[in-house]
Amino acid sequence: MKTILVDAVNCFVSGPGEIYKEMHELLETYPSRKIILTGANDQQFKKFGLDKMPYEVFTLKHDPEKTNPEYYKKMLEHFNLPAEDVVYFEHNPEAVKSAQSVGINSYSFDYDKKDLVALKEFLDAKL
Repeated sequence: MKTILVDAVNCFVSGPGEIYKEMHELLETYPSRKIILTGANDQQFKKFGLDKMPYEVFTLKHDPEKTNPEYYKKMLEHFNLPAEDVVYFEHNPEAVKSAQSVGINSYSFDYDKKDLVALKEFLDAKL
């Protein structure tokens, strides 16, 4: 079963400590493991309530940023996951490209549009 990687701020987390409820409800329909990815440093981690998330949270504290493929290589190594065993959605198109460059099947989620139907189609097709 594949692991779902979820972007944190401006995707799963809409504001300080505010979980995007409808996205959370959608993710709960999948039995897959979920891991929230962020670049947050310690201060940002607390500010956005990432210490109170319903899923595991992974950060490299901006060293490197998610726009750098090394972020994803380190994350995969940390969790001992092969790229083909994960799917990822992220609001930053540059971070999506970075994840794709290391073989992670990734989807660019437009937080302004909040198109959960398209996100569900992506997850259904890739899981």
